[in-house]
Amino acid sequence: MGYAWIEHDFTVLFTPTYKLVGALLRAKRDHELERELRHLDTFQVVILDDLGYVQQSREEMEVLFTFLAERYERRSVVITSNLVFSEWDQIFKNPLTTAAAIDRVVHHSLIIEFGKDVKSVRAEEAARRNGMVLAASPAVQNAEG
Repeated sequence: MGYAWIEHDFTVLFTPTYKLVGALLRAKRDHELERELRHLDTFQVVILDDLGYVQQSREEMEVLFTFLAERYERRSVVITSNLVFSEWDQIFKNPLTTAAAIDRVVHHSLIIEFGKDVKSVRAEEAARRNGMVLAASPAVQNAEG
């Protein structure tokens, strides 16, 4: 999706969530959070990869929430995560912050959820390198057949 937006002249930042959070934390420590948020605002789309993959501290999640709140209804954010919304309390630690983050993320959103039956692109590539064939899930077989 990111490449397609770039081809249509959108400015896109693709980053692992932990890197964005680290940059925001450094900016907050240096009293430059507003400047960093303005810099991120120059991107029409920010793609955050692997939200929730690495457990983060409360302070880290506070700057992530600030980022999401700042972009809310103004700029686009794409989030990839292995966690369903009911597990986002593991990310934001506080029920109110979790609810507020989910509220901002889902409002005006298109949510694409992949179930357990979806084949992993990485697993398929590894299997090809090793001369193996992965069986397609019933959902994939129905789509192909």
